[in-house]
Amino acid sequence: MTKRVMSGNAAIARGAYEAGIGVVSSYPGTPSSEITDNIKYFDEIYSEWATNEKVALEVAIGSSLAGTRSMTCMKHVGLNVASDPLMTLSYTGVNAGLVVVVADDPNMFSSQNEQDSRHYARFAKIPMLEPADSSEARDFVQKAMEISEKYSTPVLLRSVTRLSHSMSVVDLGSRKEVEKKELEVNIPKWVMVPANARKRHYFVEDRLKQIQSDLSLSLNDLVHEEINNTDIGIVTSGIAYQYVKEALPEASVLKLDMVYPLALEGIKQFAKKVKRLFVVEELDPFIENELKAHGIKVENLNRSIMGELSVERVSEIFSESVYSNSEYKSIYDDINDKLPQRPPNMCPGCSHRGIFHAINKLKLFAAGDIGCYTLGLLPPLSAMHSTICMGASVSMAHGIDKGSHGEYARKSVAVIGDSTFLHTGINGLLNSFYNSGTSTVIILDNRITGMTGHQPNPATGISIKGSPAPKVNIEVLCRGMGISHVKVVDPFNVEECLSTLKEETAREELSVIITNRPCIFADKTVISSPYYILEDKCTGCKACVRLGCPAILWDSEKRLAFIDETLCTGCGLCPKVCKFEAIKKRGE
Repeated sequence: MTKRVMSGNAAIARGAYEAGIGVVSSYPGTPSSEITDNIKYFDEIYSEWATNEKVALEVAIGSSLAGTRSMTCMKHVGLNVASDPLMTLSYTGVNAGLVVVVADDPNMFSSQNEQDSRHYARFAKIPMLEPADSSEARDFVQKAMEISEKYSTPVLLRSVTRLSHSMSVVDLGSRKEVEKKELEVNIPKWVMVPANARKRHYFVEDRLKQIQSDLSLSLNDLVHEEINNTDIGIVTSGIAYQYVKEALPEASVLKLDMVYPLALEGIKQFAKKVKRLFVVEELDPFIENELKAHGIKVENLNRSIMGELSVERVSEIFSESVYSNSEYKSIYDDINDKLPQRPPNMCPGCSHRGIFHAINKLKLFAAGDIGCYTLGLLPPLSAMHSTICMGASVSMAHGIDKGSHGEYARKSVAVIGDSTFLHTGINGLLNSFYNSGTSTVIILDNRITGMTGHQPNPATGISIKGSPAPKVNIEVLCRGMGISHVKVVDPFNVEECLSTLKEETAREELSVIITNRPCIFADKTVISSPYYILEDKCTGCKACVRLGCPAILWDSEKRLAFIDETLCTGCGLCPKVCKFEAIKKRGE
């Protein structure tokens, strides 16, 4: 075997390769994106970026039905989108193995909520595995495949941000080529009309009982007991196991690889060996409540169900809740250093900045969406007023229109990116068109899926592997719906943005404005010579500073603006807002 240091996401990708998976369809979303980004390098696996997570799972279901091992990867909020097919897939079961990888985001480093995806395992009544390091991330894909095919079930594989992006040693193995099954033609199993679904519900319940029973027999390699000092016993799983082992090396630990269903008999036996039993887990008391519901005595810890755990936090929790006397001192008590805050910002030269400047200047209410442009909420742009979920901007703008009898439609816009529009924004726009909406929808077409790592989408014209692909023309698509008023604007042309916004928001019909500048990371040819400021012409009006560009700074001593030319991309937006012609391009 070859050893390699890999991130959890790269290890999951490697596990998919070694497990003989043939098809992977996903939608990018931090912290899961790098899984499929790594899978694309394995020629043995067909991989794609789907338009959304529901579609991705349905592609994987079709591949499984056709007899090929399949996988789909998404972040926690993406599983919400995919939950519709997931719930019924639990009833149908699978043909070839099918694994659904979901990456949760405790502490919300890049997410709009902090949900715990373990509840989906109970909700759908399917097994869920949770690896603790990169090595297990690789191994658990194979375990999940075996469980999937043995019990005819989809299997959830849960990661979290810390596991997805941290690195540890992985032993690389070879690919396991599995015999491809035939396309399964089985109407009672696969056609979920009520008469068939009622029968399949019995299958689901019996399957869950069988897995639970087998956890104490054939699946006992999914439970790991470490008996040390029996005063304290801790049941844990996933990345929390790493925190426990470092913070509390003296404790006895029961590590669970499968977090649903639980190995109840093994846990009961472990509980008898320790004086006090605790559960350490991130986010909700999922395992703790399951154990209490089955009569296992678990002591409460004084911990928050919000945010991310760490070695330091676990140490503090036990210091406060368990070791309340002076005999125990946290090994992290002396760590007080704090990192400086670094608020996020749109990149220098971002193609979204100009339209946000115009929205701010006109004092429009902006129903926002998920993407880089969500950062438009920050001052000085302050041009984003709501963010709920993928595609919600368009539907919410329609609701604002109808809820105010058109009054607020004249004072508001929906703002959505190209990838998010193709993800779920299309449905909202169709709904608004069909129901005679009068809102104004701005589609920020920067020709890439920016925030998640610059993955291609159906409007970019390239595939996941970088080869040419059919390209959706968003303008033609909108006109094809029947929308009469569709305009394309240059977001760096401030006057054009202002005049178009005024015209379209005043219109008592549905209208669409599309911006047409690429992300500087999608097309680096747009980067040109930087700009600089002529001090003798700068009046200190701060018009350029209010663009919020990281390259434009303020000299408080001179009371003048200046440009960091190492950051400037030469987009040309700032000279368009300077009335005193104080900003010039280097070399001109």
